[in-house]
Amino acid sequence: MKISLLYPEWTGEYKQISHFARKAGHWPPLNLAYLAAIAEREGHEVEIIDGEAEGISIDEMVERTKYFSPSIVGITGTTPFYHICVELAKKIKEKKPDVTTIIGGPHITVLKEKAFNDCFDYAFIGESEKTWEGFLRRKSFSEIGGILYREPNGEIISSGPSQQIGDINDLPIPARHLLKLHNYTLGTADGTKKFTTIMTMRGCPFKCIFCSTKVFGNNTRRRSPLKVVKEIKECRDKYDIWHFMFLDDTLTLNRQHTIDICDLLIKEKLGITWEGSTRANLVDEELIKKMVQAGLKRLSFGLETVDETMRETMKKNVPLDRYIEANKLTNKYGIETFNSCMIGLPGETEDTIRATLKFLRQSKEIKQANISIAVPYPGTELYDMALKEEHGLKLVVKDFSQFKRYNAAVMQVGDLLPEDLISAQNEAFASIYVFAPWRWDSLIKKSGEEGAELTLKRLMKCIDGGETKFLTDKQLGI
Repeated sequence: MKISLLYPEWTGEYKQISHFARKAGHWPPLNLAYLAAIAEREGHEVEIIDGEAEGISIDEMVERTKYFSPSIVGITGTTPFYHICVELAKKIKEKKPDVTTIIGGPHITVLKEKAFNDCFDYAFIGESEKTWEGFLRRKSFSEIGGILYREPNGEIISSGPSQQIGDINDLPIPARHLLKLHNYTLGTADGTKKFTTIMTMRGCPFKCIFCSTKVFGNNTRRRSPLKVVKEIKECRDKYDIWHFMFLDDTLTLNRQHTIDICDLLIKEKLGITWEGSTRANLVDEELIKKMVQAGLKRLSFGLETVDETMRETMKKNVPLDRYIEANKLTNKYGIETFNSCMIGLPGETEDTIRATLKFLRQSKEIKQANISIAVPYPGTELYDMALKEEHGLKLVVKDFSQFKRYNAAVMQVGDLLPEDLISAQNEAFASIYVFAPWRWDSLIKKSGEEGAELTLKRLMKCIDGGETKFLTDKQLGI
């Protein structure tokens, strides 16, 4: 049987700032590569079309799918771009009415029946590898959890919760040979690098209100360090990939697990580089030193805001001073370090935005920072708060296609309207980069001259828009 697995192009939805999204990197759809590996193991012929990385339109994807003539088409999509998946499935059905269409991903996992459009024959809910395997083996739905389907009368039926994989070491190595690997690049301070993603752990025990764990859950499961390093070595030797993005929600959650992987990388002398994300209070000098020896080049921390009341509300539970300590430590060892912040979380005011930007303006230890707008994705506690209008939140835009983190806002937060948050985001980028010369070098290396030019355009847009609030030292109270 022939199977097409599709990931449609999405950065065009960000319009003028799509440059930053593309420059930051095209990430391979590892979820589809896992499903493809399982399908190949079951004896099927599979193709993966990554419209984002290949830069092809929906119509081109439809034509390529039609030419391959699959019996099954699987599509994955997140909340703000789910409408693109729906459009793609509808057009495929128009060209090939007899094809079986399946939708998966976090959006359908959370909303289930509410997002189960007629253009989809099946929906896979939650962690899908076991569901997919059972589906391909044509087991009865009573034996397979995690599927939505329709009876002939149109009634939507659920086969029950998906079966979570207890030992993720049982998963096959993702079918990267089906991806055009030269398309996957990542902007770093060392220039643009060809890379791939890799998983060492699934699940996250933390409960930040802006994050959903509906797919992989709070139960953490780790892969064998030997299997992780074996996969890295295969990518290097077989595909000439020398840089890796570890996808773990919290890379250093289990300190010994991280050390074991590092020890193997050092022993094998693979010469690769890698990066990931973690919490600022889950690193120390011994660990950082070991990670650098193993090839660590970049680390990301979620700073979010400096307001302690807001941090308590969003359940971040990381002391603010740990970010300064962690950035000093990564700077000492030459690690490019990224600190992500949000505006528009519960309790946000002009004063709290100002406090965060003041902190960033004065913190020379922080070389790179990002400002996104908080999005109440379905399945998060933040979404429930916004629906109930708690903590001064009010959901004013219910079109999921607008649930984007840049140049869009869907909530009112206290007295701050969506347009106020968008304006503040533009000022924030100009504030933390244009007015901080020690960040110019990292901005240009990562985003290129075009990225620097776009940042300057943000500044001009702020000035042309009239009175600013978060730009000058005086406005920030410095």
